[in-house]
Amino acid sequence: MYIGLEMNGVVVIDKPPGVTSHDVVLDVRKVTGVKKAGHTGTLDPLATGVLPVCLGEATKLVPFLVSVTKDYRVSMLLGVRTDTLDIEGAVLEEKEPQVTDRGVIDALQGFLGRSEQFPPRYSAVKVRGRALYKWARQGIVVDSPPRMVEIYDLTVEQISLPYVTFRMSCSGGTYVRSLCADVGDLLGCGACVAGLRRTRSGIFSEAAAIVLDRKDRQGNDERVRAGLIPMAELLPGMKTIAPEDPWVKRIKDGVHPRAEMVNRRDDIPFLDSGDMVKLTGSNGELVAIAELLCGSRELAGLQNDVPVMRLLRVFKEN
Repeated sequence: MYIGLEMNGVVVIDKPPGVTSHDVVLDVRKVTGVKKAGHTGTLDPLATGVLPVCLGEATKLVPFLVSVTKDYRVSMLLGVRTDTLDIEGAVLEEKEPQVTDRGVIDALQGFLGRSEQFPPRYSAVKVRGRALYKWARQGIVVDSPPRMVEIYDLTVEQISLPYVTFRMSCSGGTYVRSLCADVGDLLGCGACVAGLRRTRSGIFSEAAAIVLDRKDRQGNDERVRAGLIPMAELLPGMKTIAPEDPWVKRIKDGVHPRAEMVNRRDDIPFLDSGDMVKLTGSNGELVAIAELLCGSRELAGLQNDVPVMRLLRVFKEN
């Protein structure tokens, strides 16, 4: 039994080990019957945990959801270097780790804050139009530019050499495999990821994640129905403006909001030029995401026909 083609929103899947993020998206599409679906950030096949999957019109929100803060629980294996920077890769070097607990903790916490990080050779980052892992599988070494990442918090839970378990909170785009490899280099023994679980991605936590059972389609149908997060509840940190119904129709037709839409309203939040806002309809549905072309203080003095917002995404849920 399919849920139907009008399904729009996000369902948080608890990704199992041994499958790709793309495999999970395909499973969700089979369950829902929705043609458009996409995840908000790849998890390696080795990894488990929170994988938000956008359905229908919500796929337009993917760019706004990929760069959010993410939390992980990591098992790091010291003394082993691999080509993929995790235990599933080919071993390049093994070395007995001559380290102390204090040295391991200091090395990890030395990566707190902002730093440049090189993506792993086996990753989906594109260089010269191709994913790095495709170059690597052909034996071609391609240099990828470093990216600025930030680790906000890192707590070591257990050290039982050669394994180290820790939790971390980091910016979107941070590669845990690269972090572990860098820590291993700093300690002089090498290291790789032995286990990885994403516990949070932005507003999506493992508490909200559902497990799909490929043998139980009816049960999956019910779980997805119960777990679907409506589009209007996404991006809670973004201010909301509710235009009157005539403007809602015009916005859905692609007309950029003008001053007359907001000049007679007294509930516009304090905003600056360049801020993004959610535009919602009378029933609370998400109509569009727009960027302000001027600040709140300037709105009152503008002529009615002056554009005040640039539409970034328009949603047609019905």
